Amino acid sequence: MPTLLADPPAGPGARQGPPPAPDSPQDGQPAREAQRQCAKCGAPLAAGQDWCTNCGAGAPGSLLALSPGWRSAAAVLTALAVLIAGAATAGYAALHKSKGTSSSTRPAGALAAVPGAPAAPVQPATPVPPAATAKPPPIGAPTTIKPVIPIKTPKLPLGGVTPKLPKTPAASSPPPAVKVGGNTTPSTTTKKAHAKTAPVPVSVSEPASAILLDTDAASTYNPYGHPVGNYGDPRLAIDGDTSTGWTARVEPAGAPNMAGGLLIDLNSPQRVSALALVTSTPGMTIQIYGASGSSAPASITDPAWSRLSGSMIDRKKRLRISLTSATRAHRFVLLWISRAPSASSARVTVNELELFPPK
Repeated sequence: MPTLLADPPAGPGARQGPPPAPDSPQDGQPAREAQRQCAKCGAPLAAGQDWCTNCGAGAPGSLLALSPGWRSAAAVLTALAVLIAGAATAGYAALHKSKGTSSSTRPAGALAAVPGAPAAPVQPATPVPPAATAKPPPIGAPTTIKPVIPIKTPKLPLGGVTPKLPKTPAASSPPPAVKVGGNTTPSTTTKKAHAKTAPVPVSVSEPASAILLDTDAASTYNPYGHPVGNYGDPRLAIDGDTSTGWTARVEPAGAPNMAGGLLIDLNSPQRVSALALVTSTPGMTIQIYGASGSSAPASITDPAWSRLSGSMIDRKKRLRISLTSATRAHRFVLLWISRAPSASSARVTVNELELFPPK
């Protein structure tokens, strides 16, 4: 645009050259950049300004100026996606609704519609009674129960360590040991008898208070002179082993009567309050006697014998007998056997014998 005030017109004879370019510098001043304006309201835009601060329209060449095009495309795509999702949801709901509808709700006798055929009259559906009114099956009617298959889950050890289970005791254990004379000896009770019968709750011996006997303190008392071969070793009755014992043969002519016994010499007069007996031939008729002096009386009828117990039948294999006259001291104590368990008994046995002082 010519500036008339700054540049006066040249004379007629003057030669005019070509007009200077708009962007070329004039009079030594730098060329000014072309002023940008808003395409909507005409407001000036600074260099690098992407939108108009007056109306908010985008500057030429900016993304905001191009926004109407891509915004329209984005709106169309979004609407299309919403429509597709709604159609899919409606189809899925309709499909499941048709599957959930029972075939019994369709009117009986209704036929499928054939294209071009007239529609058949619809019969009213018979109401179905609710499930709550259904009658239960009669009692005793067979029913089918599906077995539930258990799922075995392996048991994992806790903490990575397999716990050790306590050992289960054996079904049959050996009989407890019996202490006689300060020695521990196994019981003669068999395994079969131990499994069926409970142990006898009778204390056979009390090692802490039993009188200690010499190895030769026991002897056979035979006042009627029976053959010596009829009797066994009396020391086996005080050796602390219940598997051995003193034996006495029963004479067949006088069976089941007997007349003999086992004599204990204490070497000095002592008070005796109890006698413990272990025998493998229970059923004997026995009696306890006591005597003092330097030797035992020669006959059982001698008045020097004192009766320390009454006559009794030993019905147990282990027996403890309380003695009378415990306040008197006796050197000799006699276990007198007057009768065998039965007439068919060939012999009797005393496995162990112990004496106890008063407590």
